[in-house]
Amino acid sequence: MLKTSATEPADAVRPVPHDRKAPLHDVQSGSDHRELPIDKVGVRGLRFPVTIRDKAHSTQNTIATLGMYVDLPKEFKGTHMSRFLEVLNAHGSVVHVENITDILHAMQRKLKAATAHLEMAFPFFLSKNAPVSGMESLMDYTARFDATACGKEIDFVLTVIVPVTTLCPCSKAISKYGAHNQRGSVTVAIRSAKVVWIEDLIAVVEASASSELFALLKREDEKAVTERAYENPVFVEDLVRNVAVRLQAHPDVTWYRVEAENFESIHNHNAYASIEKG
Repeated sequence: MLKTSATEPADAVRPVPHDRKAPLHDVQSGSDHRELPIDKVGVRGLRFPVTIRDKAHSTQNTIATLGMYVDLPKEFKGTHMSRFLEVLNAHGSVVHVENITDILHAMQRKLKAATAHLEMAFPFFLSKNAPVSGMESLMDYTARFDATACGKEIDFVLTVIVPVTTLCPCSKAISKYGAHNQRGSVTVAIRSAKVVWIEDLIAVVEASASSELFALLKREDEKAVTERAYENPVFVEDLVRNVAVRLQAHPDVTWYRVEAENFESIHNHNAYASIEKG
């Protein structure tokens, strides 16, 4: 007679025990008949704690969204996705900017790849004082690192996205009462011969706009910011040119791309301009 437990029906089908000694088939390492190499394959959308160099406080802890990729030769069917996480976790619980090169080379070795890519986007916080009251608050910006290892060569691009205020010169010139203004967004990407601080890049952008933004403004600060913008009108074209002039004068910047987008307050569309050089 078949014995069953009190909670198991008599006709229950029990799973066949898995033979742990049997080899598991490695499908990814199999060959592919299409003979098409893949430029980048890997994982993205991974959130991980990172430590960023901070000009004022030495370091700043934040959370980055990462992407990790390698090239895949035409003869292989797929890559081993778990190995990206193995590399990342092997470098500790926190990614430091200084060990990005080590991570890239570890990816090349672990996945037997010629090239490796690491991208990380993260919020960067900057303490700012309001222009009149001096009230302190934290402004958040978006920064991004894009690093690539090709053989032993490393390419590194720093990107920051900075919100600003712009006031229309045309509107000021033709209007009897004030001028329309709006918030805009400036995206600056650079390559540099030496390390350029994120804070310094933010300062370049904010100095190029009608006014910088603040998280906290009292009444007297709001008056000052409004009047500052009115005294410094800029088209979106002026904005990218102002940033580009400052980047060209920077001794360490070897390449840049500047994009500006104004979220127009009197139109149902945005104004956009871009400059790239280097």
